[in-house]
Amino acid sequence: MKYRSIAGIVGICAVAAVIAIKLGARSTSESSTGTPASEQGVLVEVAPVIVGSITESIQAVGTLQAVASIVVRPEIAGVVRRIDFADGQFVERGASLVELDQEELQAQANQAAAQEKMAQVTYERLKRLAGQQTTIVPAQQVDEARLAWQAAAANSVLFATRLKKTVIRASFSGTVGLRHVSVGDYVQPGQDLVNLEDLRTLHVDFKVAELWLSHLVVGQRLIVTTDAFPNAIFEGQVSAIDPRVDAVNRTVAVRAAVPNPEGKLRPGLFATIRLTLGQDPRALLIPEEAEFLQRDKAMVFRMEEQTARLTEVTLGVRERGMVQVRTGLKEGDRVVRTGTHKLHDGIRVSIKTSD
Repeated sequence: MKYRSIAGIVGICAVAAVIAIKLGARSTSESSTGTPASEQGVLVEVAPVIVGSITESIQAVGTLQAVASIVVRPEIAGVVRRIDFADGQFVERGASLVELDQEELQAQANQAAAQEKMAQVTYERLKRLAGQQTTIVPAQQVDEARLAWQAAAANSVLFATRLKKTVIRASFSGTVGLRHVSVGDYVQPGQDLVNLEDLRTLHVDFKVAELWLSHLVVGQRLIVTTDAFPNAIFEGQVSAIDPRVDAVNRTVAVRAAVPNPEGKLRPGLFATIRLTLGQDPRALLIPEEAEFLQRDKAMVFRMEEQTARLTEVTLGVRERGMVQVRTGLKEGDRVVRTGTHKLHDGIRVSIKTSD
């Protein structure tokens, strides 16, 4: 029994000796590196806050509209006698588009003109007789003849005007669409015949946030792109700025004119507008991957020696993989570029160096 106790004590001493040797070796290894493993920190990549030139611009969307756009409609009823255009044709201002049957109105206009002439002759004869004093002509009769002449003249103008409306002409130079009638159709006043669009210049209405109001001026250049022509860029300029700010959405309505000499763009197309506000030659820039959202706020990890500090920033324009920092950082600061998901405020980090 005594011998067993001694053997157990010897075994325990042997195990303790082995553990002591291992701990001594570990301590020696850590002391050789100079830094405990717990203090080395998370390995991250950092990037400096640099100063660079960036173009300040805003992006909006809108729908293209023709500067002049109408639906051609007749003012009087009648039978279509002739159509003087082809679908999709460009027509000059004043060109005949549709002609209605004129026979009845022409006869009425001729009759009204003859009645005007007869009334004029009657008035002039009575006026001449009254002036010769050879025949007694009551003044009332002369006045009645004069009024009858004026009424006949007005009636003649009325029928001449109605006759003129049988020829429906283009109100401006533009491109006609697809006609809705054919020769022989009976049309009513106000019935759609064809649409007429001026495609040489289009305009687009869009809205921007009120904070950009001080940067907007008439004549400002902009770029328009469309899904219909993804590889084409169309240039335009601001033509008008609404004097009223939308109190609900806090936006300002802007209208821009877009030249369309080749006629590629069409009214109704969805358009993306990029409006250049200016250029900042000394903008503070950081890589886009350095910023992240936390509780709907833009944040970065700013380096203080070997410690990462959570910092709120205000961001601006994004361009070529970089993002502008308006507030929160200064030139010369360093931010964590990669590995932000492993960090928290005040954590010690180890900076990754490029090979």
